[in-house]
Amino acid sequence: MSAPTDSDGWSEWPAPAKLNLGLRIVGRRADGYHLLQTVFQLLDWGDSVRLRVREDGEIHRVAGNEGIPEPDDLMVRAARSLQQTSGCALGCDIAIDKRVPLGGGFGGGSSDAATVLVALDRQWGTRLGEDRLAVLGLQLGADVPVFVRGRNAFAESVGEVLTPVELPPRWYLLVDPGVHVATAALFSDPELTRDATPTTIRAALPEPWDNAFEPILRRREPAIAAALDALSVYGKASVTGSGGGCFVAFDKWEDAEAARLALAGYLPSEGIRKAWVAAGVSRSPLLEQIERLP
Repeated sequence: MSAPTDSDGWSEWPAPAKLNLGLRIVGRRADGYHLLQTVFQLLDWGDSVRLRVREDGEIHRVAGNEGIPEPDDLMVRAARSLQQTSGCALGCDIAIDKRVPLGGGFGGGSSDAATVLVALDRQWGTRLGEDRLAVLGLQLGADVPVFVRGRNAFAESVGEVLTPVELPPRWYLLVDPGVHVATAALFSDPELTRDATPTTIRAALPEPWDNAFEPILRRREPAIAAALDALSVYGKASVTGSGGGCFVAFDKWEDAEAARLALAGYLPSEGIRKAWVAAGVSRSPLLEQIERLP
């Protein structure tokens, strides 16, 4: 048995979200990709991916992500990449319970893809292992490897050079302003700072630091600016990654929950479409589930 499985052969796997506790761009490669530094904090909240192994080798998405064409879905692409790389003759059905908002910077699509890679590597018996799965993940997206490895990390290069870090226990009040951010537009913005002075792990931890995209997001999206202003009452409010999602950190769950309740009266026009509390975790729930298996 590879995971909790129902009578129809489905197994369920967590796909945790993440926060970027700061992000700076320190240069560009010759191929145009931006060089960055960031700290990834994994969360105890995210999507749930369901898988069912097929004997006929076909790969189908049967539920969820209806707004994304199936060939473009990172989960489907991840399964096909693993199948082609390993030469596995098996296939799978894929379904998802989607909680992480698209374009929010919480890493939902990348985490979903990583979960498919890690879970199918187990269920198909391909046993490529963490390092090879991380390489496959990087071909799908720069954030996928951190979810494959399942540990908080200081990230460099395009985000794939990962150094594990220990982060203090924190609870995060998360806000979705309801804005889908186009990452390519942010990276091409002429006002983006692309030559920031590199930082070090010691300097970057443990408190959240600035995100290079925040000034641009404030200027482009009034709802994000409003959400950041509302959260700043409670501490340093930040955006995560290159998305519209916002957060502020708390030492105690009770304080984070009280702040969430205080935001309940805000309107979507004031930047608060949805607010919830999530805990930072030191290890991915996906990794912990895999390690509990026989």
